[in-house]
Amino acid sequence: MADHNEDVPSSPPPIYQLPEWETITHPPKARQSLLGRILPSRNSTDGPLSISARPSTAFELDPPKESSGQASTLPIHAVSTTDIGAAKPTLGASLRRRLDSALPPYRTYFGRSRRFLFLCILLPAAIFLFVLTPLAIGLGVGLSRHSSSTENLPLPGNKAVFTGDLTYYEPDLGACGVWSTSSEDIVSVSHIIFDAASQGSDPNANPLCNRTIRITRDYVEAGEGNKSVDVTVVDRCVGCQATDLDLSIAAFTKLAPQDSGRVLGSWVWLD
Repeated sequence: MADHNEDVPSSPPPIYQLPEWETITHPPKARQSLLGRILPSRNSTDGPLSISARPSTAFELDPPKESSGQASTLPIHAVSTTDIGAAKPTLGASLRRRLDSALPPYRTYFGRSRRFLFLCILLPAAIFLFVLTPLAIGLGVGLSRHSSSTENLPLPGNKAVFTGDLTYYEPDLGACGVWSTSSEDIVSVSHIIFDAASQGSDPNANPLCNRTIRITRDYVEAGEGNKSVDVTVVDRCVGCQATDLDLSIAAFTKLAPQDSGRVLGSWVWLD
């Protein structure tokens, strides 16, 4: 029996063609990171670097997607040469242009380059003017205030007669490094003048230690008139004002009854 398939001509393979509404008219753009959109490429020569400061629009960050079957009618923002030229220069570039116009970099100044002029002449002068000069002025003002404040304190250099409260305490080892008893004529001066006269961190070497003070008071309680006693500085009184004195019981009872507790008296430095 004959094979009828040999008489039938073979048909060509079917050709499939995309309809017009499925044809890709806008190929997709390459994805770019957010940093790449903001900062221009190093090899880019389209415009100055200052355009990188312009924030990207919504169309640039995410291009509109086209719906299938019809072309997109949304406007696409494009950077024109007018926008690039209108971009304002940065502050650094503006200052650099002003500097170059005032001091051109290709010229020499006093036989030196502009770099040498800035680093070796202008920079040290600015440091001296804006740093060292205010420090020197502040130091001078501080020293003058310190000297003026110590002039009014009842220190040995002040020959005036001072008036203050007289109290008594039970002495032992004082700030001058000396052991004392209640039977000795000793005194503890105010911490204000003791610290003002200090010349170091060792209180035993304070210039006020072993100095002599003469105290005078009108002994009205016994009707004996003015009484005086000479006392030696051996300690520092924390609770005393500048002109107050804290005495031993033996020195206090020569000026007032012990039960008085606190009385007013006058005193001067003897040496």
